[in-house]
Amino acid sequence: MISWDDEVLTAVVGGVELFRYVHRPSTPAFEGPKPYLHPVRTLTGDVVTAFRPHDHRWHKGVQMTATDVSGENFWGGVTYVCDQGYVALPNVGTMRHEEFAEDGERLSWFTEAGERWVGERRVLAVRDVEPESWTLEFATSLTNLRAEPLVFGSPTTNGRELAGYTGFFWRGPRSFTGGEVIAADGGTGQEMMGSAAPWLAFVGQHDEVDRSSTLLFLDHPDNKGTHWFVRSTPFAAVNPSFAFHDTVSLGPGETLDLRYRLVVGNGAWSRERLESYVEEHPW
Repeated sequence: MISWDDEVLTAVVGGVELFRYVHRPSTPAFEGPKPYLHPVRTLTGDVVTAFRPHDHRWHKGVQMTATDVSGENFWGGVTYVCDQGYVALPNVGTMRHEEFAEDGERLSWFTEAGERWVGERRVLAVRDVEPESWTLEFATSLTNLRAEPLVFGSPTTNGRELAGYTGFFWRGPRSFTGGEVIAADGGTGQEMMGSAAPWLAFVGQHDEVDRSSTLLFLDHPDNKGTHWFVRSTPFAAVNPSFAFHDTVSLGPGETLDLRYRLVVGNGAWSRERLESYVEEHPW
């Protein structure tokens, strides 16, 4: 069941609130106000997202982000500047919900100076609800509204090694720190940082309850140039970045389409189980 009001959309299955999608958040300007999903839960009710952690206040559950858009920061917080490091700049923009329409949610991206640079159509869908897992499908279409190209980048494209985060981003609970990373084609661990793979999974343990959860991230085959940003220490985070190593230029009026799936599973899934699931649930 899906319900919503002026601020929050909620998805409930079998009496469990799977997620709250806060589409009109009361977020401090420095943290880059934008819609987010939190809490996100397994079918047993375990929370698999973190909200506003002390180390990065702008990390909020699951979000669509952009660290560098022609010099503007739609990620939140400080900006990485080559030869200077992270600097607080007057460039933190907002992603504003406009409306829910028949073909999805409409959003606008405004710079800190108030210029509307990006028009977005976003679709969130709950699918493949099974006894031990459910899937969030996330699709977005980003259209350049400027009269000049928009260049999407990341801290890595600006000179910071292996910090190419931008785009669809998940921050895990503090108890997931040190969790297990399993990826396609035998990939494992934080060695996946900056690597390409069609899927990547994170297995974490919960505090208070004797349970683990698995999050499986699947990149759509049509997404170009995806490389994984992944950390299990000092915190749990996964991001299939579309501009990790190289910038992406979007001409005036052009649209960038991106699609992802996030499978939220009960328990600690093995590589064999993950591979079987991916094979049985093709795009």
